[in-house]
Amino acid sequence: MTDSGRTERHPGPPPTPPPVPPPAAGGRDGAPQPVPTNADEALAIGRLYFPEVGSPGGPAELFVHEFDLGYLIHAGWPPPADPTAPPAEPGGSNVVLSRSDGEVSFLPNFPPEAAMELFHRSYRPKSA
Repeated sequence: MTDSGRTERHPGPPPTPPPVPPPAAGGRDGAPQPVPTNADEALAIGRLYFPEVGSPGGPAELFVHEFDLGYLIHAGWPPPADPTAPPAEPGGSNVVLSRSDGEVSFLPNFPPEAAMELFHRSYRPKSA
């Protein structure tokens, strides 16, 4: 066999996994999900699904976008030291809290408008 000329990379430790979702505040054990009535309440619930703001490797800020079906919460991350390097921990997700029943949905880390559009296309309210 011949050497392909590629250099071997040792990327370091694997990326930190996303945080484990918090214990059910409702819904899974029969208790009702908290239903946010405004952006502040949605942010308080959404914080449970992200690392602590300002923690090492955590988001710099959390943002809430209110729309007709719910509240989209996404993280703002500090700028990388080297903007030309690939992200150390690619991925992530947006969290959507439904206005109707407080159901929590996870969406890909798309820009807010695209994530809300995806939620519009995929959301199916639970039937009573």
